[in-house]
Amino acid sequence: MPEMIYADAVREGLAEEMRRDKLVWALGEDLSTAHTSTSANQYKDLIEEFGPRRIVNAPISESTIMGAGVGAAVAGTRPIADLRSIDFAMCAIDELVNQAAKIRYMFGGQARVPLVARMAIGTRRGAAAQHSQSYESWFVHIPGLIVVTPSTPADGKGLLKSAIRCDDPVVFMEHKELWGAKGEVSADPEHLVPLGKARIARVGKDLTIVAWSRMVVLACKAAEELATAGIDAEVIDLRTLWPWDQEAVFASVRKTRRLLVPQEAVLAGGFAGEVAATVAEALGDVLKTSVRRLGAPRMPVPYAPPLEDEYRITDRQIVATARSMCR
Repeated sequence: MPEMIYADAVREGLAEEMRRDKLVWALGEDLSTAHTSTSANQYKDLIEEFGPRRIVNAPISESTIMGAGVGAAVAGTRPIADLRSIDFAMCAIDELVNQAAKIRYMFGGQARVPLVARMAIGTRRGAAAQHSQSYESWFVHIPGLIVVTPSTPADGKGLLKSAIRCDDPVVFMEHKELWGAKGEVSADPEHLVPLGKARIARVGKDLTIVAWSRMVVLACKAAEELATAGIDAEVIDLRTLWPWDQEAVFASVRKTRRLLVPQEAVLAGGFAGEVAATVAEALGDVLKTSVRRLGAPRMPVPYAPPLEDEYRITDRQIVATARSMCR
């Protein structure tokens, strides 16, 4: 399989789906302009192939982008509404949460919303408080939404293709610091990564680390260091946060009898708490030690580099916590 960077893999997945289905189209701000510092570079050259009626440059109005996408989805097309940063999704919260998420239920299944809402998550160096947040748990909380957080180029492409083909609204979250990550990617245009299916990123027997998005990279790095200390950690990449693959996590925890869940988001109210509580309730009699979580302090993301370093969850913290659990 060819090696690609994350941004190119996702762009290729979108292009394949647009070639396959003429009802697939994208709208957002400056999609026809190659801005390497935003998600817009993931649409490079697509307007030349598909034209301005399928790669649509929208006004700087997230509510307009999402509202148009919801209406077009109900009318029978498959839009990708790109909000760039999840911080800006707050401006489109009514259209996504009160409309897209509930239409199928409120219309008794007679109407569906095959919409993909693309949002960039996570801290990026110097991006500060309004461009660095991770709100995945907000959207997991909303009935009717599917929430996807790929960590590799292959999953970025395969999960985007599955999201586009899904008949329900999908919140598709890409970490800004993963856009340049490299990895092997299938060239098969029919290769899909199923929604709701976790991936075992590393096999182990002493400790289960459940992670998603960029935290998977740090968890795998931590696991390699732990191995030098004789601790064999298994890393589960959830890939999809709703629905999430409980059986894969349960199977791993039954084997290792320990669970650590690191997240980049603020610890309070984060999705790590959902995973931890679910495992504790189901497998409390199996666990050798209490479930542990890691997350950011409850504060805005700092701008100053030294403060940002203190805010971030690191592989060193994962290693230290894992060591304390395996004594």
